[in-house]
Amino acid sequence: MERVVQFTGPRAVEVAEQESAPLPPGHLRVRTRYSGISAGTELTAYRGTNPYLTRTWDPEARLFREGAAGIAYPVTGWGYSEVGEVTEVSPELADTPGIPRAGDLVWGIWGHRSEGIVPAERMAGHTLPDGLDPLAGAFARVGAIAYNAVLGADIHLGEDIAVFGQGVIGLLATRLARLNGARVTAVDALDVRLEHARSHGADQLLNARTDSVAERIRETTDGRGADAAIEISGAYPALHQALRSVAVGGRVVASGFYQGDGAGLRLGDEFHHNRAQLVCSQIGGVPQALSGRWTVERLQRTFLRLVAEGRVDVASLVSHVVPVADAANAYVLLDERPQDALQVVLEF
Repeated sequence: MERVVQFTGPRAVEVAEQESAPLPPGHLRVRTRYSGISAGTELTAYRGTNPYLTRTWDPEARLFREGAAGIAYPVTGWGYSEVGEVTEVSPELADTPGIPRAGDLVWGIWGHRSEGIVPAERMAGHTLPDGLDPLAGAFARVGAIAYNAVLGADIHLGEDIAVFGQGVIGLLATRLARLNGARVTAVDALDVRLEHARSHGADQLLNARTDSVAERIRETTDGRGADAAIEISGAYPALHQALRSVAVGGRVVASGFYQGDGAGLRLGDEFHHNRAQLVCSQIGGVPQALSGRWTVERLQRTFLRLVAEGRVDVASLVSHVVPVADAANAYVLLDERPQDALQVVLEF
């Protein structure tokens, strides 16, 4: 039997048991050790706001279609940040170079379940680097999301960058932007997260509730505004402030998962008059200009290498390691008390 976390309705979570499936050809079986919860995308399914619950994505037309839901409750095995041990390899893969072997610790995506059956080609090169804490492997995907946003911002040495949202991905973006040579302003509505941003390299901390963010950023950039901003909270008012904060012709990277209509976003204001660039960063691909050299796979592997080299700290971001049996409480924590949590990890 295997255990799997599922949403049975909005804000309703259970851990179900189901029979383990036979291993098909070309696959690996992985026993999960850790699985990180996404406090952004994943909570949209938990709360019932995810667009797939009301519309269907047409991958050929690249459009959402009205009239039918793409997913329905129970939503099973959500999650995209897993680490585990390979326990079985399909026999015909025994001599295939680059494929993990039984006993290897690997990272990947197979959802919040006690074991994953994963196509072998998706796991090539996914063995954890030597000496890396297995818990760090749960950051491969979220680290890649932050890395993708930083690439999208096209940062140059000495530039001023603002990062709106200092949850886990925002903190990683702050650190990566600093490594990239930027002077970073961190913006969030929670002081506790801003203190974390300081330890991740932020030069200036601004509270979105109490500070005049755009005005303060202009004051500290000789009136220009930030060269670029990364908005990663998924809040429309934050995206609006990011657009207010950049210089004429500055770039705003929208990396949050925005829900519903854009209340609080006024595109006729600074966006229009300062001719700001607004670009989307989404982990389905890399910035077009870099697609000849970068891939999502490279983002993930490079991020884990930076962690293994000690250049990015993820251990301090783990606020809670929760037994999978208590998964429902983990979601309540993230949903209702975000000030008390950063990365919440389910332990299997």
